[in-house]
Amino acid sequence: MCLAIPGKVLSITAQEDATFRFGKISFAGIIKEVNLSMVPEAVVGDYVLVHVGVAISVVDEAEAQITFQYLKEMGEIDELQNEAS
Repeated sequence: MCLAIPGKVLSITAQEDATFRFGKISFAGIIKEVNLSMVPEAVVGDYVLVHVGVAISVVDEAEAQITFQYLKEMGEIDELQNEAS
C-alpha cells in the first residue's frame, strides 16, 4: 500500500527540457520540491498527489481538502510539520 499526499503547486521549473519538470509544492504550508514529470498537465495552482517525491496525479481542490482533513484527524499533518522543523 502506498500513501500519496496532496499538495498545491506554487511554481514550476523546467530542468533539461519541459519533460523533466520540478515544482515547489505546498503541503499544509510545508514547501518541498517535487518531480512533476508524470503530470505534464499540472499548472501553478493545481493540486497534485505526491508519493515519494513524485507527483502521480492531478486532483481537484475539494478532494485535496478532504484528504488534508483526514490527515489532520489522524495527526499526520503535525508529523509532517515536525519533520520540516
